[in-house]
Amino acid sequence: MNRRRLLQSAAVALCPAACAPQHRAPLPFATLTDLAAMLKAGQTTPLLLVEHCLERIAQIDKSGPRVNAVLELNPAVRTLAAACPPGALHGLPILIKDNIETADAMQTTAGSLALRGHKPQRDAALVSRLREAGAVILGKSNLSEWANIRSPNSTSGWSARGGLTRNPHRLTHSASGSSSGSAAAVAAGLAPAAIGTETNGSIVSPASACGIVGFKPTVGLISGSGIIPITHWQDTAGPMTLTVRDAALLMQVLAGNFSVDLQPEALKGARLGVVRGECGKHPQVLALFETALEKLRAAGAIIVDPVELPNMGKAGALAWQAMLIELRVDLNAYLEQRGGEVRSLAELIAFNEQHRTEEMSHFGQEFFERAEQMRTPEIIAAGAAARENARRLAGPEGIEAALQAHQLDALICPTNDPVGRIDLALGDTDERVASTPAAVAGYPHLTVPLGMVEGLPVGFSFMGTAHADTRILALGHAFELMMQARRVPEFRED
Repeated sequence: MNRRRLLQSAAVALCPAACAPQHRAPLPFATLTDLAAMLKAGQTTPLLLVEHCLERIAQIDKSGPRVNAVLELNPAVRTLAAACPPGALHGLPILIKDNIETADAMQTTAGSLALRGHKPQRDAALVSRLREAGAVILGKSNLSEWANIRSPNSTSGWSARGGLTRNPHRLTHSASGSSSGSAAAVAAGLAPAAIGTETNGSIVSPASACGIVGFKPTVGLISGSGIIPITHWQDTAGPMTLTVRDAALLMQVLAGNFSVDLQPEALKGARLGVVRGECGKHPQVLALFETALEKLRAAGAIIVDPVELPNMGKAGALAWQAMLIELRVDLNAYLEQRGGEVRSLAELIAFNEQHRTEEMSHFGQEFFERAEQMRTPEIIAAGAAARENARRLAGPEGIEAALQAHQLDALICPTNDPVGRIDLALGDTDERVASTPAAVAGYPHLTVPLGMVEGLPVGFSFMGTAHADTRILALGHAFELMMQARRVPEFRED
């Protein structure tokens, strides 16, 4: 050994702490991709990431602005961080919506008091995938109770178990739903990513309202096993993240055999159809959208404007008719196999009546009651026919027909109008959200931040045909790089 190397070895032996890699906590709003790079470089540890998230939750979610996005923390999270396996998500903390089962010390309740205390026996399939990939399950996020299927007068973001989640940008305004807590938590920097679920708008609506990325994949691409159902025809889980790249990273784990080539030039030559019927009439939203269209043209995209989706109103009405019938069937099957105090929709309705003060202080359970009446063979047969027609009108004769007629890569529109002020007495104000076509068809839908209106985020939607998920994510990534529209929330109280 030469003299220089001998001296270096002696110095390391004398001061191992000084010469070791210097670990540091991440900055707020670091992405999954950023954090993965830090972990790989030895600049941080899974335990430091968890501690950072726990500190943010204590300061912002449970005190200070009190966003109230996190329903329950995983008591084993530090132990999990210290022993997480290698994988694509090694050491990365993830929040899980409280209608997705975890077989651990946490509960899975859909925000309802009726499911408290009885814990699932196994992880949902998607949670198993996350764990196997090395993710650290940080906790459960709040949601609109029963994923907003209990009453027409509900307030998005409220559950009897979790209380009210608020929008991090304007705390007086809705976080939308039903994946309210998942969206608000990511937007507030409480966790770098969360998993939400959607039946009709429950990923893309809160994601756009809170100013983050939300991706509803093709139904069936992610296993629905272990997710509290509304209807298997439309239900799907999906990633809610700060960037499209992070959503793609999660999809590689959640879906398996899923690979996305994200290139900044993906918009060049892409044919995008403007669905004017889904754009709404809000002047400031439309102004932002027109600016985005000009930037898309400048990036080489070919804009086809307008593109019609005929029969969308009819498709939505038929899907709703079928959904209440399917809710009773699917929820009864789930509750029976899960066990516990409540084993059917009828027993759930009775539980809510018995606990009216806690469960129905703000709104009732009219949809549950209506669904419970839809049980005769004739009604069930009519529901099956309605579902078949709805899927045909929204899918092959709707989105797919429009794409083929104009040789389009995707359909586009503004995702949402600014959300309304929270009023638990009146319920949601039901601002426009472009979700029904892709939801009823079961096709992919991505929302990416577009800009701010009235101090609230607005999103930009890309919708495609079945299993065009990778193309939709690639287009959204290029759009995101071009727009740079995501904003850090100000936690305004007005």
